[in-house]
Amino acid sequence: MEQKIHQGRNVKRFREMLGIKQEAMAYALGEDWNQKKISLLEQKEAIEAGLLGQISGVLKIPVEAFQNFDEEQAINIISNTFGDNACVGNPNSTFAFNSMEELKRLHEEKIALFERMLQEKDAMMLRLEELIKSK
Repeated sequence: MEQKIHQGRNVKRFREMLGIKQEAMAYALGEDWNQKKISLLEQKEAIEAGLLGQISGVLKIPVEAFQNFDEEQAINIISNTFGDNACVGNPNSTFAFNSMEELKRLHEEKIALFERMLQEKDAMMLRLEELIKSK
């Protein structure tokens, strides 16, 4: 049986990874939003494409991440890759070695993504501080 991707849960996961509170996300989405509405949104299995686009813009994460990320599948891949049979000396194990250039490129991409996430968090904090000062 094929499992459906829970888009609301994915929005919550990525929002939390970025360290963004529901209130901050609501503020970034506009006047029609509040913390309660974000909480309800994160419980929805499917989110309308236009709204996913807005959320993507706020969190600076591709829409496809919300549509395709499946934590259970990721856990299965990891557990199957690093299970009891994935040990040195097992004739049934296969090993894929990346070149140093590939590893360096992947590492640089992760660093760039992390730095972008930190910049977005800082920008969100500044917007929140401005909002608090204006009230």
